[in-house]
Amino acid sequence: PEGIKEEKGTSPLQKTLQEKEPVQAAPALIQKKKIAPSAAEEGRATRKKMTPLRRKISQHLVNAQQTAAILTTFNEADMSAVMKLRKQIQEDFVAKHGVKLGFMSFFCKAVAIVLKEIPIINSEIDGSDIIYHNRIDLGIALGAPQGLLVPVIRSVDFKSFSEVEQEIYDFGVESKNGSITSDQMSGGTFTITNGGVYGSMMSTPILNPPQTAILGLHQIKDRAVVENGEIKIKPMMYVALTYDHRAVSGKEAVLFLVKIKDFIEDPERMLIGS
Repeated sequence: PEGIKEEKGTSPLQKTLQEKEPVQAAPALIQKKKIAPSAAEEGRATRKKMTPLRRKISQHLVNAQQTAAILTTFNEADMSAVMKLRKQIQEDFVAKHGVKLGFMSFFCKAVAIVLKEIPIINSEIDGSDIIYHNRIDLGIALGAPQGLLVPVIRSVDFKSFSEVEQEIYDFGVESKNGSITSDQMSGGTFTITNGGVYGSMMSTPILNPPQTAILGLHQIKDRAVVENGEIKIKPMMYVALTYDHRAVSGKEAVLFLVKIKDFIEDPERMLIGS
């Protein structure tokens, strides 16, 4: 505009900025002096190598999460009948077989019956095929000093309650002294895990590949339930079935748990398998 004379190529704003002192460049970052941790700080954490067994189990479980379409369904079982039956025959059972009658054998025998009715749960996926097992070999998850162990009871459907209980007892002893072999932990077609022995009320057990399902048992707790319109206190257990949805449908998984519940609530039916 007229009346305002500007130096060629320099605006008023540029002239103002040029009159100010140039901005000093940021000094180079000063490297902080490393201070050696005190003895107290060094003791706040301890690093230990994972055992070969723990590393193998960890990789096994990670593979399950990465490859399977994992889903869990729940139900609850009234343990009154099983507890009553155990109390009635426990003394004679121990005298005859030399081992106590526990809860696990009831679930093992119930699972063996129901797996025959719903064979897809006793299967595994191999590429684009599904392999249906004609045997029922149940893995029993055990907590041991060296980590999680899952020894297998072979042909559970052909074994008695006392034989199942004896094998579970033997597994417990062997897991504590570290004598369980890899052969004893291979070839399972289905797994049962019991977090109830540690006080777990409910959990979502993780698959034991290549199996397509795992049954989770939990702590027995007295709870108020409605029966025939009346509120009663009963010993109840939550049961969970985690399954691979690529092979097992929701209907099959739910039906499996319902049938397990029915056998546990009427255990004498297991004697005839109906």
